[in-house]
Amino acid sequence: MGSQWANIVNFLSYLGIALPLLGLGIFLFMITTPYKEQQLIAGGGDDDRRKAGAAQAAACDLGGKILGLSLVLASAVFHAVNFADLVIWGLIGIIFQVVVFYIFELITPFTVVKEIPQGNVAVGIFSAFLSVSAGLLLAALISY
Repeated sequence: MGSQWANIVNFLSYLGIALPLLGLGIFLFMITTPYKEQQLIAGGGDDDRRKAGAAQAAACDLGGKILGLSLVLASAVFHAVNFADLVIWGLIGIIFQVVVFYIFELITPFTVVKEIPQGNVAVGIFSAFLSVSAGLLLAALISY
């Protein structure tokens, strides 16, 4: 067990960097979208079908963003040579995840940031898949 302490400390150190980076990424997504994900999700228990749809769309969208960011950060942790490397690649991954969302917003024939609060669950699901796909690609690029 004595030899495992170094591994445990290393694990906790990387976790102590990765989780705040994930929190930062989520925070950046939440402040850069005009709708308030937490409020939409919290309103999902209402009997109003539009509010319930908006909650589902926002939950899918935000969940996909979190999963996509986690994929990028997992790759950054795996390939980092030190803590600074993890922070640099984590920040690059977060920035590009946000950029991909807004490129998606620009090229679609609909306005994502308007459709999600309107309860368009299909757009929320599509956005989630896009975020996960972008996360996978960015994760692979970090390993290159």
